[in-house]
Amino acid sequence: MSLQISHSARATFARHKLKFIVGGVAAFIFLLLISSPEKTYRQFINRPVTEPPQVYTETHSQPKVPPPKYESLRKWEENLPQHDLELPFPEGKTGRYVKFSNQIVMLGWNNVLNEVLMNAHLAYASKRSYVFQDYVWKPDYYPWPENQRLQNPPRTPLGALIGGSVVGQPFDEGDDAPRSVSAKFFDEVCPWSERRFIYTGDIKPQVAWKDGVETFDHWTKVLRDAPERCVEVQESGDDKFPQIFDLWLWGSDRILPLWDSFSKSPTSRLLTTSPIVGAAVKRNEYLFVPRGPRPSYPVGPDPYARMLAMHIRRGDFKGACTHLATWNSTFYSWNLLPQLPDRLTFPSNIVWNTTEYFEAHSERCLPDFDQIIRKAKDSRDDYAKASPGRTRALDIMYLLTNEKGEWIEKLKKALRKDGWNTIVTSNDLELDSEGVDTNMAIDMDIARKAAVFVGNGWSSFTSNINHRRLVDGKEPISIRFW
Repeated sequence: MSLQISHSARATFARHKLKFIVGGVAAFIFLLLISSPEKTYRQFINRPVTEPPQVYTETHSQPKVPPPKYESLRKWEENLPQHDLELPFPEGKTGRYVKFSNQIVMLGWNNVLNEVLMNAHLAYASKRSYVFQDYVWKPDYYPWPENQRLQNPPRTPLGALIGGSVVGQPFDEGDDAPRSVSAKFFDEVCPWSERRFIYTGDIKPQVAWKDGVETFDHWTKVLRDAPERCVEVQESGDDKFPQIFDLWLWGSDRILPLWDSFSKSPTSRLLTTSPIVGAAVKRNEYLFVPRGPRPSYPVGPDPYARMLAMHIRRGDFKGACTHLATWNSTFYSWNLLPQLPDRLTFPSNIVWNTTEYFEAHSERCLPDFDQIIRKAKDSRDDYAKASPGRTRALDIMYLLTNEKGEWIEKLKKALRKDGWNTIVTSNDLELDSEGVDTNMAIDMDIARKAAVFVGNGWSSFTSNINHRRLVDGKEPISIRFW
């Protein structure tokens, strides 16, 4: 299956096939200003780390709280019941394990989350314990400056960001699959001398450009048929994106055949909000208490049932949108699911690489003030019309945004005039140090719970929110794109 492109660009595509294939994911990998995140990560490991200062003063670029140590979470993780060598097969010292050391490091959280979840699904299918690892930050994205970091590069325990079977919590009752274990326990139960190393360069060429199911099934057989109980997948060769499920796959519709099995898997069904993220969301729910007049129709106490959440990324995303338009890139990953509204199409008279094309593309990627107001209204109206016979109106808005200052204040003022009496932004949340460290997951959970969500179709952040919403049973009309 090939990358999806707009109808108006098909003729151009035929002449520039290679360019378009590369372009389908180029916008998502242009952030990789380094040739290999894994190699850069290794360069960081041995850097000396000075003791963080004990006094933290707030500046424009750093929080007013110190970075978290996660001591309680680390202790809980270490004491997981499956971290016991004496457990019977399929766990303990006779169990079967797989660690994906080719996993993405030092990139944005949602690029990593894609792969973590699919790797865990693969481990489950191959009847091996998934080895979960810390999220390793790209240093530029970390909230605290270098002289206040506890580690270089900074790390966050995976269990701080997500919950569920991926981070060692139980499977369904009666499911005897081996539970996930930490990287630390893997080092204990699988000493170096007992590991089978499988190199991506030996396997990936066999399924290059195959669809997601073919890739998944091939790797399932490789891992299941390996007689060794301890397997570690490592990168090799010249592949700059050596992940099993790499950005070439996530950035195309070749991923879509995997949706059915993945969305029904324990990895997806048992994926939960982490206690740390859930506590931060709960602590800020008072902000969503309606501030406007009492509606003329019956409403319940749940603010999320009345909420429209919108992902409005500004600033750095302008360059990304221009890049996307230049390559005529398709939507990203699960945002391509055909049952979702607002698919990426342009009128037939709009031709790729023209001024009209860039303007039309900008409306979908970087909407302006008026387009945001109109989308909010249309999404509210469509959601109400989709449920004839009962009232379900929206009057609470949450803006997932990195925008601050005059522009966002003007937007909020205009939205209030259109009936949005309660408006909260990412910047309004009150977060402790663990909340600051997991802020992206907090935003995502609020958007997951909202009645309607409007996201950016080219965004992995939006895609992962939509994954959770669909698994939760949210109807497609509640998932919109600019």
